Amino acid sequence: MAGRGGKTLSITPELLIKAYASGIFPMAEAADDPQIFWVDPTERGVLPLDGLHLSRSLRKTIRQKRFAVTVDTAFAAVVDGCAEPAPGRDKTWINRQIRDLYVALFHEGFAHSVECWQNETLVGGLYGVSINGAFFGESMFSRATDASKVALAFLCERLIRGGYLLLDTQFITGHLTHFGAIEIDRDDYQQRLQEALAVASTFYPSGAGTSESVLQLFSQTS
Repeated sequence: MAGRGGKTLSITPELLIKAYASGIFPMAEAADDPQIFWVDPTERGVLPLDGLHLSRSLRKTIRQKRFAVTVDTAFAAVVDGCAEPAPGRDKTWINRQIRDLYVALFHEGFAHSVECWQNETLVGGLYGVSINGAFFGESMFSRATDASKVALAFLCERLIRGGYLLLDTQFITGHLTHFGAIEIDRDDYQQRLQEALAVASTFYPSGAGTSESVLQLFSQTS
């Protein structure tokens, strides 16, 4: 259950970074709602990086290299993909202001995307915010089977090799529980957040980002 503060019409990228570091994040009621509200869930979704699970079928998809996976090459397009209606999701919480804010964070180096391509067409991906050793996953989308799952696996490999401690998923979905996501209370989350913010990390670790490196890493950790 989410705790909400008052709505606001103006948020700067600097304020947004401070909000994440405090454990809150913004949402809109709908894409056509110009207002934004702050969310501070009493129960928070996280994906423990030391407990990530890759299914046998997903490992096969990665091994077969069905997708070309890139990082930070189509950030705005990924956000737009996440804002599209999808099966089971008729509305989106990504309005124009939220889109513009995260694109600004991307240009400042605080936001990143992982993209999946087929025949040079973007078919899936995810994006989120990075502060020190914490990565705050915002949204993902898929136009091809397993595209968002592959993007998540590649993200997790990058975070582990880069020294991150926390992958915040905000909420729990069936999609995420298959990877090992859990729900923790606000106090536990705050402790993990502060520990993650106190460490240095890199989103571009050496040797990350190939099908072979992903499978090699998770053959050791799964």
